[in-house]
Amino acid sequence: MNFPSDIWVAALIRRANKEGAFAVVTRKGDPRAGAILVRVWNSRASEMHIYAEALNAKGESVWIEPVSATSEADLEAYVQRAVRIDPDIWVVDIEDVTGRHFLVEPVEKR
Repeated sequence: MNFPSDIWVAALIRRANKEGAFAVVTRKGDPRAGAILVRVWNSRASEMHIYAEALNAKGESVWIEPVSATSEADLEAYVQRAVRIDPDIWVVDIEDVTGRHFLVEPVEKR
C-alpha cells in the first residue's frame, strides 16, 4: 500500500458508501502505517469474510482471506488475535447485499 493507512481507509469507505454499501471503521490503528483488516458482511447469504493484505509468491501486494471461516464469531476471534499481535491494526466493516469488498487491489483466493 502506497498511501498512509488513514487515507487508504477513508477512500475504501467512500468507495463502498458511494456504491450503496454501508462501511465504517470499527477500530482505528496507526494513521500512517497500521495494517488493515476488511470484514465484509454479505447480508443476502448471511455470511462474513475477512481480508488482509499480504505478499504473494512474486512479492506483490495482494489481499487474501487469512481464515476460511464465515461466521461472525470466528472472524471476531481472528480480529481479536490480530489486535493482540499488532495493536496498530485498523478494522473496516462493510455491509453489502451481495458481499462486495470494494478493494481495488488484487484479491487472491486460498
